[in-house]
Amino acid sequence: MYKIYPCFFLCVLLAVFGKPVYAQIVVPVTDTAKQHVFKLGEIEYYREPGSTLTIKEVSSPTFSGKFVANQDATPQIKDFSSTYWYRIKLNQSIATKNNWILEFFDQTIDSITVYSPTKGNTYTATQLGSNKPFSDRLVSHKNFSLTINNDLKQQNTYYFRLRSNQSANVVIVLRSVNWFISYALDEYFFFGIFYGMILVFGLYNFMMFIAMRQRQYLYYIVYNLSIGLYEMCTDGVAYQYLWQMAPGWNHYAYGVALFLASVFAMLFAQSLLNLKANAPRFNRLLNYVIIARVVFFLACLFINRHWFSYKIVEFIPLCISFVAGCYVLHKGYRAARFFVIGYSFLFIGFIIKSLIALNIWWLPVTALNFYSLSFCFIMEMLFITFAIGDRLRLLKREKDQANQKMIKQLQKNEELMDLLNKNLEDQVANRTRELMAQSSVIALQNEELMAVNDLLQQQAEEISRMNVLLEKDNMLLHNDIEKVTYDRVMLADVDFEEFSRIYPDRETCFKFLADLKWKNGYACKKCGNMHYGNGHSAYSRRCSKCGYEESVIAYTILQNTRIPINKAFYMIFLMYSTRGKISSHKLSEILSIRQSTCWVYSTRIKKAMEHAKKALKNAGNKGWSALVIDTTSE
Repeated sequence: MYKIYPCFFLCVLLAVFGKPVYAQIVVPVTDTAKQHVFKLGEIEYYREPGSTLTIKEVSSPTFSGKFVANQDATPQIKDFSSTYWYRIKLNQSIATKNNWILEFFDQTIDSITVYSPTKGNTYTATQLGSNKPFSDRLVSHKNFSLTINNDLKQQNTYYFRLRSNQSANVVIVLRSVNWFISYALDEYFFFGIFYGMILVFGLYNFMMFIAMRQRQYLYYIVYNLSIGLYEMCTDGVAYQYLWQMAPGWNHYAYGVALFLASVFAMLFAQSLLNLKANAPRFNRLLNYVIIARVVFFLACLFINRHWFSYKIVEFIPLCISFVAGCYVLHKGYRAARFFVIGYSFLFIGFIIKSLIALNIWWLPVTALNFYSLSFCFIMEMLFITFAIGDRLRLLKREKDQANQKMIKQLQKNEELMDLLNKNLEDQVANRTRELMAQSSVIALQNEELMAVNDLLQQQAEEISRMNVLLEKDNMLLHNDIEKVTYDRVMLADVDFEEFSRIYPDRETCFKFLADLKWKNGYACKKCGNMHYGNGHSAYSRRCSKCGYEESVIAYTILQNTRIPINKAFYMIFLMYSTRGKISSHKLSEILSIRQSTCWVYSTRIKKAMEHAKKALKNAGNKGWSALVIDTTSE
């Protein structure tokens, strides 16, 4: 009895301090199961720094102890510079009627070498992975698949050598060929529905763009197509159907698609939610995020393409767009309702994918959670389509309400007009009665007026004689006023209204230019002929010898001007009177012309003033008009 105590004590010590003994679970190959997803305890791995080991070394008994049990629900490739070795054990001693396939779910793994056991205790290597052309695959399917040998009636160990340039999930599935075919047909059927819905959503929004001509529909079309391309990249369908002979695209095509989806999703959110008016701060924040996302994309493309694997950065624009939608919905913008619901689905799907990517997901990776983001994309697209329709419906309702208000206002205006007309009719009737009463008085007054008219006739003759004399005096006075006004304009600081009295219209300005330009006589610029006739435009002159027609503004500072000519005159006058010190902003304010146009013309006038500095020194009141003839253009 006393010998029992040392044994019991030893067992307690082993239980407390001893290292637990672990044995890899052997998976039986049996017809009772259609498929088996390898999980905890069934997969062991070894991470090799570099890439030098051979299958002979890895499968040796001395190396077997270096394999450790996988501690995650789904094994992952995280170190891109290392080689990951995985092994599974299958019990193939049970008789089976089915043929079996080993399949890898994740299509982003660059290189997979499968070492299958043979009867001679050796291994045959099969090359898989996205680095190989699609036509070299043993099975024309988006997943990496190979058949296993049913003739090995024993427990067999399979080794897998994996390398990848991006993070990848190592999901290994054992399937019967019959179930694989059925599963693949169903999977491609649902792929057709998924990508067909994306195309339908894109076509619907394209038709909406043609009808409404709003950019938000183009943003959403590019976003939809980018999501479709991203899903095709992650599913492996893009490699199968779009670039079979270009495996290099598999390394970063998903990053390009994700970048386009992220940027155009933010542009669409800005447009749909009308953030510029409803939430200016969120609008500016999204602009900054778009710029940052473009910079990060260029860095990934030209500096280090491994950075494309940091898909978690998409959480930032997604969160900002989602919070912006909640904010404008809280402020009362009802068009954001379906946007928030759709982005809620997208948010949930992104969280599931992020948990799987970070290996925090506590459940094994299955088709349900693997394609959870695809399902959430469909729900998001569906509700975003509802959001677009809801926004149109709200806009239509607002338009109808505005029309109703306009109709009511028109009715009220019509009622007021009827009331006004009735009042006017009453006033006219009252006035007519008053006039009828006064008509008798007017008749008496007419007789008196007849008598007065005779007197007035005599006075009119006298006034007519006086008017002749006054007209002569007025002409003299008018000439004196014009001269005083002209002298004042030429010497004083006057406004445009007063300046326009001298040069009120285009005709007056052209006449002034013609007199100024040809004051010393006409000479053809082409042949020198001094005889001319009238041209097609006002005050232009046509050479009687060669037919060359010269407009009145040709070879002047006003040539090719597009502003009203009287304003151009006033601008020259102001530049001359201020010695070129007036600013283009002040000219723009005075003349109601754009500042850039004033700057161009004032610069031209300053050059003319500089060129004619000596001529203008003693020009006096004719100085500004001397600037009109631009001798530098001759």
